[in-house]
Amino acid sequence: MAKKIGSLKLYLIIAVIGALFIPPFAKYQELRHKSRMLDKRIAELKLENKRYEEEKVKLETDITYIEKRAREKVGMVRKGEIVMKDSASKSR
Repeated sequence: MAKKIGSLKLYLIIAVIGALFIPPFAKYQELRHKSRMLDKRIAELKLENKRYEEEKVKLETDITYIEKRAREKVGMVRKGEIVMKDSASKSR
């Protein structure tokens, strides 16, 4: 009988310890996962920021790049140029 009570106490102690430590551990794991996801997002944003910085420098210094972007974005043409549009690609 004393052996049953001793093992019951042991199981009770294990259950109490588990009840005390499992919820904080689960929260820790959740926060760790969020931290990894945020670190990944930070890395992506740093890469995107670097691309924007490079484009900014080109737009400030490279006249051929500026012309290329103006042609693409605004549809600018030089005097005397003839614009030819591909109507087949628009219908797709």
